[in-house]
Amino acid sequence: MTELRPRWLLDLIRFLPLRSQFVLSGNVRDQYPEEMQGGMVVPMPLVSYLGTELQKEGMAHFLAFDPAQGFSVPRLPRLDAAAEREFFTKLLGLTWAENGCSAASSERFFEVLEVVARHPGEPIVLFADFASRLVIRADLPSESEQRGFTRALVLSHQSLPRPIGPEGKPFFNPVLWIVDKEGDLPDWFQLGNPKMRHIPVPAPDHRLRRLVTKNLAATLKGDLAEDQVEGCVDTFVESTEGLLVSDLVGIAQLCRSEGLKLAEIGEGVRRYKLGVTEDPWKKVNREKLAQAETLIRRRVKGQVQAVTHMLDLVKRAVSGIGAKEGGGGRPRGVAFLAGPTGVGKTELAKTITELLFGDESACIRFDMSEFSAEHSDQRLIGAPPGYIGYDVGGELTNAIRQRPFSVVLFDEIEKAHPRILDKFLQVLDDGVLTSGRGERVYFSEAFLVFTSNLGIYRLDAQGERVPNVLPNEPYEAVRSKVKEEIERHFKLTLGRPEILNRLGENIMVFDFIREDVAVEIFDAMLGGLTSKVQQSQGVTVELEAAARQALQQLCVTDLSHGGRGIRNQLEVHFVNPLARLLFDQNVPAGAVLRVHDLRDGEVTVLEASF
Repeated sequence: MTELRPRWLLDLIRFLPLRSQFVLSGNVRDQYPEEMQGGMVVPMPLVSYLGTELQKEGMAHFLAFDPAQGFSVPRLPRLDAAAEREFFTKLLGLTWAENGCSAASSERFFEVLEVVARHPGEPIVLFADFASRLVIRADLPSESEQRGFTRALVLSHQSLPRPIGPEGKPFFNPVLWIVDKEGDLPDWFQLGNPKMRHIPVPAPDHRLRRLVTKNLAATLKGDLAEDQVEGCVDTFVESTEGLLVSDLVGIAQLCRSEGLKLAEIGEGVRRYKLGVTEDPWKKVNREKLAQAETLIRRRVKGQVQAVTHMLDLVKRAVSGIGAKEGGGGRPRGVAFLAGPTGVGKTELAKTITELLFGDESACIRFDMSEFSAEHSDQRLIGAPPGYIGYDVGGELTNAIRQRPFSVVLFDEIEKAHPRILDKFLQVLDDGVLTSGRGERVYFSEAFLVFTSNLGIYRLDAQGERVPNVLPNEPYEAVRSKVKEEIERHFKLTLGRPEILNRLGENIMVFDFIREDVAVEIFDAMLGGLTSKVQQSQGVTVELEAAARQALQQLCVTDLSHGGRGIRNQLEVHFVNPLARLLFDQNVPAGAVLRVHDLRDGEVTVLEASF
């Protein structure tokens, strides 16, 4: 049995003859596996688990207190609860209700503590459960709190050990304070007290999870062979890293309620982590995805290499290759889109979202220029306890909890504070982010897209910002220079090469908008505008060849701002004058306008039929 005891429990038992009081903090609300007769492992709450183990060490009587119910006798395998209540009635004058509890105030608790600590008979263990709630403010206790903890402090020093058992081993009547965190009790009460021992209770490790999952697997295995059971247990253990024993029990209960067998334990873990049953990745239209290149190129012009690379990532995400069984693990896909402004980086992310989930709004977008301050990471993951906004949570963690299956777009990532980038290390590596409230949020079903203008400009020897690449350079030269500058930025400027390493080969460099592509974009935008006028106003607009050529020349002469620049010029030279004409002349629905010329900000209509 000793080898099954966790290290923290062995630490407590080792100091039973040396300390009169203990403070247990950390993972104190979990369940703890206790091996019963016959080899069966039963998860127990902490008080029952500790009582069972301390019985083996010679402790005879057990009394628990919590601020809600008062006193009670914990349920232990070899303890007669009725006899225990009678014992404490004689010793302490407690009266018991039908539910087995004796209501009491915190002042009464400290009175009982003094009697228990000085009791000369068989050793008594007193559990102060939810002891954090005995204090309103640990840094400023009330008069009654001050008086109670002062009494407990004095007793911790005055209590003397007594020999018990045939070996005469010394023991106190120990008091076990169970708190959420060590600082919940007054510092002067516990710090520097040689008669008090702090016992941190950690989350279950790999060995403990395996012990629990083996027993849970027996209830789910069905007709699986033993070698298959062992493989499923391995999956169960590996996919529950960071979860508690109570989570493991919950997963087994979920599998039973939803008819999942042990062979499907990975699916059960995934459902438990994400809180959803359906898997939208399995519902992606594969036929549409197979023909997606044509669809994407209608919206994103002239970026053949980036589109092909992105589609490879999307197909890998949909197929599930590389996805960790049981949820968790790295995100479904990670893409870093770099290149000049206005070349389609954000548009590609939106197009991919519509392709995957049928709705462009499924793209969760964060403009990272809003996160340039050092403390703005709290907006993403939530403020820590004690700070304003703690109860609200973080924008990113809340969004992923609500919609775990989504495309998450981090626009212009280079504008975020470097501290923000550190948050992505855990996401890119493990697919998990811990919120300010301590909740684990899983990104394993999300597709992450980062966009950036890094590499388009660089700093020269004088610290001036100068172009790093030019529109007249061939794409291969642009691609090489941009990647080199991105690498330099992460390694030397930020000092975070680990982020670059996690992005791997998923950095896609977009090309400048070349003249032939600009003409395609112009034609698409102009066609969309005339169609919109037809739909919204009922007016047909036709451009003669000369007018169209003049407008095209105005829009594609300067391509430094990419597709956005073309749209801006189109609005200035065509949309605004056209809107003015339609409004001033009150052009009715059904009219046909044939545009003859564009000159000096005016649309010259050769022919109009109303």
